[in-house]
Amino acid sequence: MVKIAVEVERALAERAADGVPGRATPRRIAQGEGWTVSDVVCTCGPHDRPFEERHASFAIALVTARSFQYHASHRKLGRSCELMTPGSLLFGQPGQCFECKHEHGAGDRCLSFGFSSEYLERIAIDSGAGSGGFDFGVHLPPLRVLSPLVARACAALAAQGQRSAVFPWEELGLELAVSVLQLMGGRALETLEKREIATSTLARVTRTLRTIEREPGAGHTLATLAREARLSPYHFLRAFQQVTGVTPHQYVLRLRLREAAVRLANEPERILDIALDCGFGDVSNFNRAFRSEFGSSPRDFRRKQAAAYHRAAVCAALPEIHLAASMT
Repeated sequence: MVKIAVEVERALAERAADGVPGRATPRRIAQGEGWTVSDVVCTCGPHDRPFEERHASFAIALVTARSFQYHASHRKLGRSCELMTPGSLLFGQPGQCFECKHEHGAGDRCLSFGFSSEYLERIAIDSGAGSGGFDFGVHLPPLRVLSPLVARACAALAAQGQRSAVFPWEELGLELAVSVLQLMGGRALETLEKREIATSTLARVTRTLRTIEREPGAGHTLATLAREARLSPYHFLRAFQQVTGVTPHQYVLRLRLREAAVRLANEPERILDIALDCGFGDVSNFNRAFRSEFGSSPRDFRRKQAAAYHRAAVCAALPEIHLAASMT
């Protein structure tokens, strides 16, 4: 999304001016007993040497801008390499080693939800998703079933610093964890097996992904994207699906819809104007696509997002109200 990607551009500009190596900079947004939420902006690029890191807790990270390669070890899948794109989720388990590479472009931004073992165990039991022995795969591509949660997360991230209210991050993190646990429980690991992807193919697809992200509302077609990747439409379609897990049409549509959701939640413009700006030819087509993706109309989504901020603002004010009452 354009608003979210601006922060990456700013960080990359600062890095270039300072002449420092690329690095991932986490900023804690919210935390509670057994959970955290961090906004992570990375300024690494093709010339930065990747280094091995280790997850300290269970983590579910939503990619919100740019793309990168996520290399992680898994006890069943072995060493896996996945191209992480906006809207996809990567997973980490305590002690799991991983590397992030930016061979085909600089910078990315992720929203990382961290959970203690006890917190995740409690969620799994209460939701009926199982208990103990969590065996996350490495990632999930952008899936329709997760689109409402992804849109709410991106809208809240884009609004950081613009609202006085505190967003209910724990509610969102809990819903996301339940959805992921249920999905991974019913998703055979065989479907997540490591795919061998040629470096040249990865570079070509990544180039088109960044083109789409820069201009989500442009008239992208299979033919124009294939031409950008210098592949035939048939080979491009196969390569794109192999790398991202979705078709080019699904990827473009979901990116446009997430951009629209962010703007609906944070801007006062008319729904029609937002729909046209995001690449939809008419508002009826936009309404149908939005409802199909997120399960509610654009108007209802805007109202629910505003209600979530209002509810959080009331909850945040309660301690102050009680304190004032006790002093009178």
